[in-house]
Amino acid sequence: MQKHPVDGQPSDQALSAHPARSASARAVVMAAVLAVSLPLGACANAPSFGNLFGGNVDSASLPDEPAEKLYNEGIALQNRRDWRRAALKFMEIDRTHPYTEWAKRALVMAAYSYYEAQDYEETINQARRYLQLHPGSNDAAYAQYLMGAAQYDQIPDVQRDQTRTERALVVLEEVTRKWPQSEYAIAARRKVEVARDQLAGREMTVAKYYLDRRQFAGAINRYRTVISQFQTTRHVEEALARLVECYMALGIVNEAQTAAAVLGHNFPDSQWYKDSYALIQGQGLSPREDTGSWISRAFRRITG
Repeated sequence: MQKHPVDGQPSDQALSAHPARSASARAVVMAAVLAVSLPLGACANAPSFGNLFGGNVDSASLPDEPAEKLYNEGIALQNRRDWRRAALKFMEIDRTHPYTEWAKRALVMAAYSYYEAQDYEETINQARRYLQLHPGSNDAAYAQYLMGAAQYDQIPDVQRDQTRTERALVVLEEVTRKWPQSEYAIAARRKVEVARDQLAGREMTVAKYYLDRRQFAGAINRYRTVISQFQTTRHVEEALARLVECYMALGIVNEAQTAAAVLGHNFPDSQWYKDSYALIQGQGLSPREDTGSWISRAFRRITG
């Protein structure tokens, strides 16, 4: 499945322009550090003057960089489209400054960076973790959308297993259900339509396999799934027409007439209806809906 860009970025990116500390402030901090450290020089475990002023120092003992500095570096890497390094920079904030507001912002930015790097598994991992830690935040809808988009971009051809498609559908539908007014709900709905069409296409492919081998019962079951679960997709016209074909082959005339009648009512100009009408008429019959048929009930459930 071709990659689709994420529509928008998390709102926290606007917070990246955090002011840096002034040079005088750094001087004050360094003076305070030296004032505390120098009297300890005589202690056995204290660092030597050589360590303080250019000797070898264990990097693990150095203080962490400020979270806002790391965050701005991550934004700069994003601007250069260096997505993987940006993700690692944001993850460093999560590691060195956990449970801070900066870590919260960085986590969703890391998920976004991983998405742009097409590392979909890490996108899902970090977005899910964000939702677990901050389910009620302003960027929760965006994190949920990123999870769905990462699944969506891995949707395979209809000939293959559609587990990824099913997962994408579940996650994206949750965006539309929990955050229907969010900007991400619009993009999620578009992807939901494509995912549903993909699942219907898979059912049609399997149904055609059975139909070509005159295994009509297996084909009917698959076409029934399309009609019952995927009525808004482009495949429903063909599914109804194929049901006419299957039921006529089995001699179940009543259901064949119903499928043709429902097809004609909903898609009167369809070539599929014209073919089905000709098939029914060739046996001296005409389309006639049986309101007790499962086909009729399925469409009444949708249209009311």
